[in-house]
Amino acid sequence: MTNSNVAVSDTQSAIAMAITAATAVNNSSLFSPSPYNITLFSRNKFPKSIEAATAGKNTVWVDAMRASSPTRSSSENNQEKKDWIMKHPSALGVFEEIMSAAKMKQVVIFLDYDGTLSPIVENPDQAYMAPEMREAVKNVAKYFPTAIVSGRCRAKVYNFVRLSELYYAGSHGMDIKGPSSRKHKKGNQNVLCQPAKEFLPMMTEVYELLLEKTKGIIGANVENNKFCLSVHFRRVEEESWSDLADRVKSVLKDYPKLRLTQGRKVLEIRPTIKWDKGKAIEFLLESLGYANSKDVLPVYIGDDKTDEDAFKVLRERGQGFGILVSKVMNFLQRLVTWKRSIMRSH
Repeated sequence: MTNSNVAVSDTQSAIAMAITAATAVNNSSLFSPSPYNITLFSRNKFPKSIEAATAGKNTVWVDAMRASSPTRSSSENNQEKKDWIMKHPSALGVFEEIMSAAKMKQVVIFLDYDGTLSPIVENPDQAYMAPEMREAVKNVAKYFPTAIVSGRCRAKVYNFVRLSELYYAGSHGMDIKGPSSRKHKKGNQNVLCQPAKEFLPMMTEVYELLLEKTKGIIGANVENNKFCLSVHFRRVEEESWSDLADRVKSVLKDYPKLRLTQGRKVLEIRPTIKWDKGKAIEFLLESLGYANSKDVLPVYIGDDKTDEDAFKVLRERGQGFGILVSKVMNFLQRLVTWKRSIMRSH
């Protein structure tokens, strides 16, 4: 079977994005690839992991931090993007083909928050959803089990979203809770999972240390996300990044049970347990009763390096779609329209 490459094109975005997809096509315990095996990539790739730079010199740290920064606009970059778009059709343009894989299956929606449902903003405490986006998510949740999987703490994401019918997986999936009552009855009610609970005292301790260590760096912001900590450097001048990296390293050297990862202009400290957004997806699918089911189609939409863990799980399951998409609201709205048309035809 021949695989075709299809990507999202968005002339308003600085990043060209695409979909990874693989769908079960037989009834055996092994899954075969879908004809829409769409490779995941972006124009600049995902940034170099800062974990690999931990033991290196400051220049390695700064290079990794620079790589996590949003792309700067330039005529060269715009031309590169235009050339890329010309070679790849829009994923929304093949929406019907993608949805054909969802027929007779339960679609389950997983959504990142920052940069996906909300814009990336200078102040992370002001990453609010647009009313239109909230309405799109609310409508999707009427027809499909829907979860938000974020690096933020669960309570903070809920305060941003304010939709009680959703599942929320905060702290990169280390704090999961489902709605107390929901339309989709299969599986456990009011799911609760906190695999890193024993780390809470340590995270609180390191948070206080990081606050003290970074307070002299203008623009640095340390966010306590309960089971993980975020050191935002979006408002830090680049000449101070090396100093910031040194200060974070000086705190973490005494905590070998914690590891450092990165996202968009943020350094994140997490427990070393084998748990991430991918594990959160597996847990939620199991809780919904679809752990080993061929009758489910998971769809994950994200925009950051940390979402790669979720995409990997879908690839390994051999089913579902991992989507890096800029026009998220349009995709969700089309998904609802598709579902409504299916319901009207029955």
